[in-house]
Amino acid sequence: MARPQMLKLPEVLDELGMSRAAFYRMRARKQAPRLIKLPNGQLRIRRQDLDSWLESCGHHAA
Repeated sequence: MARPQMLKLPEVLDELGMSRAAFYRMRARKQAPRLIKLPNGQLRIRRQDLDSWLESCGHHAA
């Protein structure tokens, strides 16, 4: 089954095991993957952006 290309914020938080508050703190420090705000106000994260961000986090931890 193909993974969706645009993820809802709750899906991302579940995948990361992170609270919404922690995510927004990271976002405020410009340390979170890029969010896309849809015209209806909902937030999405591109799968590619999340995967790239996760890979860069691994490089910082090493």
